[in-house]
Amino acid sequence: MIKKEMIAMLLAGGQGSRLGVLTSKVAKPAVAFGGKYRIIDFPLSNCINSGVDTVGVLTQYQPLRLNAHIGIGIPWDLDRNIGGVTVLPPYERSGNSEWYTGTANAIYQNLDYIDSYNPDYVLILSGDHIYKMDYEVMLDYHKANKADVTIATMPVPYEEASRFGIVLTDEDNRITEFEEKPENPRGNLASMGIYIFSWPVLREALITMSNQSNCDFGKHIIPYVHGNKQRLFAYEYNGYWKDVGTLSSYWEANMELINIIPVFNLYEEFWRIYTKSDTLPPQYISEYAKVERSIISEGTDIYGEVYNSVIGAGVTIEEGAVVRDSIIMKNTVIGKGSKVTRSIIAENVKVGHDVEIGIGEEAPSKLDPKIYNSGLTTIGENTVIPNGVKIGKNIAISGITTAEDYPDGVLQSGEFIIKAGDVR
Repeated sequence: MIKKEMIAMLLAGGQGSRLGVLTSKVAKPAVAFGGKYRIIDFPLSNCINSGVDTVGVLTQYQPLRLNAHIGIGIPWDLDRNIGGVTVLPPYERSGNSEWYTGTANAIYQNLDYIDSYNPDYVLILSGDHIYKMDYEVMLDYHKANKADVTIATMPVPYEEASRFGIVLTDEDNRITEFEEKPENPRGNLASMGIYIFSWPVLREALITMSNQSNCDFGKHIIPYVHGNKQRLFAYEYNGYWKDVGTLSSYWEANMELINIIPVFNLYEEFWRIYTKSDTLPPQYISEYAKVERSIISEGTDIYGEVYNSVIGAGVTIEEGAVVRDSIIMKNTVIGKGSKVTRSIIAENVKVGHDVEIGIGEEAPSKLDPKIYNSGLTTIGENTVIPNGVKIGKNIAISGITTAEDYPDGVLQSGEFIIKAGDVR
């Protein structure tokens, strides 16, 4: 029988709806980050750097690009005869079957996969956070405490605590209380959504709670295990960790990479971040181009000016174009004379000549003010912007647009264009 001490289950099926048009056609873990990476690269790299060589990736929403990116796991050294990476979409069974309806339900539907490796421990991860963590150190902590469950935690500002599961601990870091997204939190030590379970404990909890609607770790499994007087411990993490689930946090995390001394360093030799890379030539920066404090990925041609920005692979910034404080993703073209400021532009976008993006005063979004509220202009993948138009702030655009979509050549702040067939 195959035996693995610990395997990882990586939850990567979420839409990430708070990223708006960025995730209308792609799962959140497959969204580009830092120029050449995708968000899922970070937990996958953490796994192999920690010696975890068996990873099940649970996909559901818009999985095509994520599946193609992961492949058989070669970039992460996870192409193994025994173990390695396995993509686990929901599938039809002989009995009742359904889509994954919650984080714990997704794990429950893959009990056979986990059992096939007969693990002592199961590591539960989210596929949509940016951080570096040595899971082996966390496992040693779990063993030393003879824990049934260890939850990775970190302190958060009290005003944000209601967004997280909050744990209260004793002097030994044993969890005495757990509250999922409390209205009036009594502490600020937040669950990071990273768990190590002793497999028999998790297996029993999943089976017992399987009839719960939308069975979830924070709402159901952790309270159930805690109520059974099992040994739950908090593993406090003090490094960089970013939930890039909103447009503002996603933009901020990318901008932090270009600080003179970045708080999150992509260049550390001892903890590399691996990814699937296209075979592209080096970037080209013309003699008239200007680039300051920016990340420029391979295959990019810069003829204009780039300041304080993150530029993905295969991007073209044409002559006279100026990009400031922006994220430009893979294979996008910024046309001659165009000006782009504080914008997030997704993959394969064509911006025409003499376009101005991110101008004027802010105004509340008419599409969804809970999503588009940070003054950023967001353009979804495969969008076309015609020549000469002016585009304001808190705007979302998705689809092939024409001059007729811009009254008097202007899209005022707070407006939006979502073409038929595109998702808001």
